[in-house]
Amino acid sequence: HFDLRLSKQTLKRFLKSLAFSWRRIRKGLKGKPDPEEYQQKKAALHAWQQQASQGELDLYYFDASGFCFTPYLPYAWQEKGETITLESGPSKRLNVLGFLSKNNALQAYTRLGSVDSDVVVRCINDFCKDIDKKTVVVMDNSPMHTSETFQENIPLWKEKEFDIFYLPKYSPELNIIEMLWRFIKYEWIELDAYKSWTHLVHYVENVLQNFGEKYKIIFV
Repeated sequence: HFDLRLSKQTLKRFLKSLAFSWRRIRKGLKGKPDPEEYQQKKAALHAWQQQASQGELDLYYFDASGFCFTPYLPYAWQEKGETITLESGPSKRLNVLGFLSKNNALQAYTRLGSVDSDVVVRCINDFCKDIDKKTVVVMDNSPMHTSETFQENIPLWKEKEFDIFYLPKYSPELNIIEMLWRFIKYEWIELDAYKSWTHLVHYVENVLQNFGEKYKIIFV
């Protein structure tokens, strides 16, 4: 564009001087949240967080994620002239549904089959068995969280002091459990996890069982 010639190293130094950094590109969403709804829900969520920090209620963040043989590792230390290759292709999928709080309390459920509203309802019913005070669970607006089957259970949960707080659409950054999925897939993952399906399941379950002790996230 400017008819200038420069080396790649010069370009790197120039970009760094402008505070650019080389890092992973993330997948984005097609849509954007409604600005007014986003601010209202964000303020409401902050109020819930304040009450939780004062011990007035328990606040959890809910979501589901899947793990399969498609590798999530983009980088690894490799010997010169050698390239580590991870096989990728169709595979089974281990689905994990979790309730996570900011104090690193995690209750997770694993499932080999598909996840639908019935599965989510069963997980919530099981989770409700252990609550001992008003509990609010933050979740997105996916179809399995807004279906008729799911909505029919909301009044029953309210009787147990269990409330659902829906995030605005297209705002996964407000759901802290998304950080857990990223840490598992991109920070805590090990190459051995991709040796076999058994290794992968063992790896994921080991992280889930040791989360809060060996594996922790510092939430701001």
